[in-house]
Amino acid sequence: MGPNEFGLHQDTVNRVAADIKQAVEMGVEVCVVVGAGNIFRGVSGAAEGMDRTTADYMGMLGIVINALALQNALENTGVMTRVMSAIPMSAICEPYIRRKAMRHMEKGRVVIFAAGTGNPYFTTDTAAALRASEMNCDAMMKGTKVDGVYSADPAKDKDAKRYDTLSYMDVLTKDLKVMDATAISLARENDIPIVVFSVKEEGNFAKALSGEGTYTVVSN
Repeated sequence: MGPNEFGLHQDTVNRVAADIKQAVEMGVEVCVVVGAGNIFRGVSGAAEGMDRTTADYMGMLGIVINALALQNALENTGVMTRVMSAIPMSAICEPYIRRKAMRHMEKGRVVIFAAGTGNPYFTTDTAAALRASEMNCDAMMKGTKVDGVYSADPAKDKDAKRYDTLSYMDVLTKDLKVMDATAISLARENDIPIVVFSVKEEGNFAKALSGEGTYTVVSN
């Protein structure tokens, strides 16, 4: 979305693609889960009186749009990709099949997982935790608006404290808005650390992967 109020900001999409390319060139196997808050949020639609299930499916379709935009940007930089959707759309992308996804990653392709989990009532965070578990990922990197996890919204509270490290239980008991409880529980169950970093600055993804820059690690 970038500085826009909604939709796709191509310069921002290209910058995210460049950050992913940088990680790939470091030799990291990358798979990506994207959301669709820039297009449609199921929760917002439900709050306005829309049937929650319908609203969530609309959000999942929005994710496919974003996944195709990211695929295009990545391939323009020479990074080979595959979009795999939890909701089959054979004309535009592959259906999600775990073993196939793993094979793509072994071949050096960036796999972009679209359409969330394919089920309503589950967030993109949960989809990310699920795919990270299925792909046997070493870590789940959450690119967000701020450079880590804070005790409160730093945009609203100047006294908000940033954490360098947290346990999964800290996140759950303090009700910190890192990811929803289902995603945190899934990451905890499968012992996948979550690294929260700012996606707004160029190169932060590679820095976080290298243990540099500013970020928060949530782990056991």
